[in-house]
Amino acid sequence: MRKFNLAIFGATGLVGQKMRTILEERNLPIENIYFFASKNSAGKTINFQSKNYHIEELSEENLKNKKIDYALCALESPLAKEFLPMAAKYGITSIDNSSAFRMVDDIPLVVPEINASETSKGKGIIASPNCSTIQSVMALYPIYKKYGIKRIIYTTYQAVTGSGIGGIEDLYRGIWAGENDFYPHQIAYNVLPHIDDFLDDGYTKEEMKMVDETKKILNDQSLRITATAARVPVLNSHMVAINVETEKPFDIDEIFEDFRNEPGIVLYDDVKNNIYPMPTVTTGKDEVYVGRIRRDNSIENGINFLSVADNTRKGAALNTIQILEYLIEN
Repeated sequence: MRKFNLAIFGATGLVGQKMRTILEERNLPIENIYFFASKNSAGKTINFQSKNYHIEELSEENLKNKKIDYALCALESPLAKEFLPMAAKYGITSIDNSSAFRMVDDIPLVVPEINASETSKGKGIIASPNCSTIQSVMALYPIYKKYGIKRIIYTTYQAVTGSGIGGIEDLYRGIWAGENDFYPHQIAYNVLPHIDDFLDDGYTKEEMKMVDETKKILNDQSLRITATAARVPVLNSHMVAINVETEKPFDIDEIFEDFRNEPGIVLYDDVKNNIYPMPTVTTGKDEVYVGRIRRDNSIENGINFLSVADNTRKGAALNTIQILEYLIEN
């Protein structure tokens, strides 16, 4: 791989920190790296590959003369909308972890194991999907390719790291009988059927992200999808219960084999020995774990299974870095 200059936008946040960790693990041919954050963090020091770097304020003045090739973006959506078009003006290709550009028609929404070739359509911005969408479409893809899909029902059990530092602090506060400050109700010892804002039809934005992003990634607007998203008092790794109705009949043993052979998937299903995917199993892992696979006998061609993955790795930082790897290799 050729050497390149890289920036991280939002380097001090939860996902930005995870990006740094994974970059160190994967040892990419980075010539120069730059860390950007808010004015409040500017001037502080970050250690990367045993070397100290000063954080810079993210501004047009600080971007324009550095000859940055790629940026990994861990900004909130409003800031991404402000700075990524600006970065593109200076020849920087940004891979965005926020929701700002995911549903923009001419911006690719990419999970590299599924649609890496879409990156060629990016005009300075490539979007990475929602964390729960990534692990869900990864698990659906072998079924979709082989049998086709009529309908999908998602039910998510999402960890507090999915909502950043505020969610983590609320969980710890609640464990010690403190008042919630970030969520509308306590999260400790509780389940909140509420992620992101409610829409007029009663769905939340998080639920509709999963519906719309799945259709875009699989390039199939005919899919019928519904979702319910809940926040659970778990620190890390999301679980998604997925019910699928396929177009074609299947043999359940073949479904197991399809998962076993799919890149990026770990088949983790031996219920006789209490082996099934859980957050404690997947935290710190790159792969999406699939288990509790069984036929849904209430409909023709129905399947139930669980998809569990580390939401800050594959669900966020790692997916953006895999997109970066594809870009520099191609």
